[in-house]
Amino acid sequence: MTENTVSENMVASVHYTGTLPENGEVFDSSEGRDPLTFLVGHKQMIPGFEEEIMGAKVGERVEFELTSDRAYGDRDNNAVMDIPREQFKQLEEQATLEVGMQLVAQLPHGPSPFRITSLTDDMVTADFNHALAGQSLKFSVEIVELRAASKDEIEHGHAHGPDGEHTH
Repeated sequence: MTENTVSENMVASVHYTGTLPENGEVFDSSEGRDPLTFLVGHKQMIPGFEEEIMGAKVGERVEFELTSDRAYGDRDNNAVMDIPREQFKQLEEQATLEVGMQLVAQLPHGPSPFRITSLTDDMVTADFNHALAGQSLKFSVEIVELRAASKDEIEHGHAHGPDGEHTH
């Protein structure tokens, strides 16, 4: 691999649009924002995303579809749980709980996002699966910029500022 293609330990800046293959709905896009910048080969992106853009050059557009096993994984039924509604008492003083609402639970291993999938007077059903788990995803990715990662970035496992310098 040369300096001008996407390869391990390169910092890639990309513009992308992600759509759901069955209806074309856009679930995420960098349009109108700065490009997404990440260190290739350090698990910052879903597995298939990096695999599909490997070898692409600056200015190239790559289009691909990922099955769920190469994206956010399959749905895990054990990640859906009923939580007593009284545990949401504080929150309900400020907001009305609704099906489809995205919330974040503070769990021992850290913050864990979930979606409310059903509500009764006593229970809240919380789905901790990623919203896109179990789905195939389609991406259109344009490689905007590529550069070799600095030693610091490789050690830290993520991209730093535009030139690889640590900014904090």
